[in-house]
Amino acid sequence: MGEIVLKAEGVAKTYRPGGSTVPVLRDLFLEIEAGHFTIVLGPSGSGKSTLLNLLGLMDAPDEGEIYFSGQPTRRLDEERRSRLRNERLGFVFQFDSLLPEFTVLENVLMPARIAQAQGRGPGRRESDARARQLLSRLGLAKLFERFPYQCSGGERQRAALCRALMNKPTVLLADEPTGNLDKTNGEMVFKDLQEMAREQGVAVVMVTHNDSARTFADRVFLMQDGTVSQDLQGTRQ
Repeated sequence: MGEIVLKAEGVAKTYRPGGSTVPVLRDLFLEIEAGHFTIVLGPSGSGKSTLLNLLGLMDAPDEGEIYFSGQPTRRLDEERRSRLRNERLGFVFQFDSLLPEFTVLENVLMPARIAQAQGRGPGRRESDARARQLLSRLGLAKLFERFPYQCSGGERQRAALCRALMNKPTVLLADEPTGNLDKTNGEMVFKDLQEMAREQGVAVVMVTHNDSARTFADRVFLMQDGTVSQDLQGTRQ
């Protein structure tokens, strides 16, 4: 087993809209390993996005704990949670969320520019080289100076993946990243996630209802009734 970089232990989450009570997660346990592509499969409404929000430190559980590299996070203040998100986490969503007024290269560089503005991270020359390397690695070398509207949906999503990897995160979280793509482009993104996990040692966690993703995953978890169970039919046994 590889290093456990992210762990959910006894996690529960309940929402209370309009005075009603809606339990979403209950007594959930999950361990995420470095260098592995892990997927959480489940239908819409099963709690996948809520789980990803907790793992990404965008929300806190009502019960239980989220450990990041062994550190408990439930009681961290928002400043420390925000810093962890920027320094150690990458995010990819169903819609690429690229900024339309910036080129593809500028979009990928955005996390590095934020870190530099806060006096952290490598310099501009090193960041520029990394952004170009990531885009080239995913077959997007010809798109450096194009704007998002000049790219296909698959190209934009792969650029969003490069942006998420820009600051060399420990964990990359993906929420239905192929939900807006056709089958061919979707499978290309799955393959990219698999290869990036293995080549760069990042722990990739993707939530999806697309069962074909399991072909590319190292570990597969099935989500039902607010908790997860492991399915060992991953590609790395």
